Amino acid sequence: MSTITTFDLDRFTRAAEERDAATQFSMYAPDAVVAIVDKIAQPGSPRVLSTRDEIKAWLEDMYGREMTHSVQHTVKDETGAAYTQACRYPDGTNVLCATVIELAGGQISRQTAVQVWDEN
Repeated sequence: MSTITTFDLDRFTRAAEERDAATQFSMYAPDAVVAIVDKIAQPGSPRVLSTRDEIKAWLEDMYGREMTHSVQHTVKDETGAAYTQACRYPDGTNVLCATVIELAGGQISRQTAVQVWDEN
């Protein structure tokens, strides 16, 4: 069973750069929802993760891939946080993600991620 901890932006972003899905996952509330928008899951029909199992699987997939993650442009207040994350695969393919996080009770209650990647 995982333990839920209070959201800490520095710890959360450091975990992203270290590909530590478990630390990130620990900051999501039990009823958190993640919406992902990209070329495949467009704004009118985003990919929505509405269970802890779905969120955990998404994080483990993302951070289990052989790529680098660099968090940039972070902002935070008492209601949430936002940041950009630049990623790069070994073959040179780049991914850029902009994320907005909403907090409730000190935990992530909602996250919206917009991602784009290089196309060959």
